[in-house]
Formats: sequence, structure tokens, C-alpha cells
Amino acid sequence: MRRIKLDRIDRRILRDLQNNGRMTNVELAKRAGISAPPCLRRVRALEEAGFIRGYHADLNPEALGFGVTVFAQVGLSSQAEVDLKAFEDLVNEWPLVRECHMLAGEMDFLLKVVAEDWDAYQRFLTTQLTAAPNVSHVKSALAIRTSKLQPGVPVDVDGADAG
Repeated sequence: MRRIKLDRIDRRILRDLQNNGRMTNVELAKRAGISAPPCLRRVRALEEAGFIRGYHADLNPEALGFGVTVFAQVGLSSQAEVDLKAFEDLVNEWPLVRECHMLAGEMDFLLKVVAEDWDAYQRFLTTQLTAAPNVSHVKSALAIRTSKLQPGVPVDVDGADAG
């Protein structure tokens, strides 16, 4: 990955793409105050430098039949690096797990799990998660509603140069 210093235009491009990844290069360039060819070069450089990891569609879970979101706090019996990595590798095989975060503190991992309903989550919990090697305990918290869902990071267009 190439390291680049972010200027105001780069930060504007990042903010605008984070808000709307389907924005055309022409619109992106217009918003950034530059022409389309240098805008495209900047976007490619931001991708190569690792600032932009990818693009995706924001799907509605409920419209696709996933009415339940659960945050599962997972404790492992062993925190040896090989055991942590083995758990992460296993989690990557489970489609219902949408996010996996290793934590410092009482719990080892926080998983965001989507399921069709509570019964489907319970099946996943009992047949896969708690049955997994090295899992000592799981605490489940059912999400009631989501009042804020804003992926990414805050991008300060007028802030100090970063890089």
C-alpha cells in the first residue's frame, strides 16, 4: 500500500464516497471542485493506499427476511493467539455473523448476528456458537431497534492533514 498525505480534496472525496458509493465520478469531481480525470486518479490512489477498502450496497435485513439482530458476547477458555485465530477463522464461516470484534476486558469477542427470527438465532447459538471449540460462555443481547446506523468514520473535510 502506498502512503499518501490527505488534503482537503481527498477528505471531501472520502466523505462523499462514504455517504454515496454509487456517486458518479463526474458528480464526485464536481463536489470536490476538480475535473473528472484527476478525481478518478485520486480515487484510485485512495484505494491503493488502503483508505477505501471497497464498495457495497446497504441491504435492508428485514426486507430480506432477517427480522432479528443479536449482539453475542463470547468468552473463550483460552486466549492464546492460536485459539483466538481459530475462533476468528470459524466465525468467518458463519454467514449469520455479520461483524466480529475482539475485545479487551471481560469478554473476548462481540458478534453481530442476524437471523430470520429468535428461534433461528437459538438454533445457531446451540448448534454452532456454543458448540464451537474453546467457547466457554455466551451472553446474548437482542436488539430492540436501531436509532442510528452510520457506517464508516467521521471525515472532517476542513480538518488538519492526515495520512
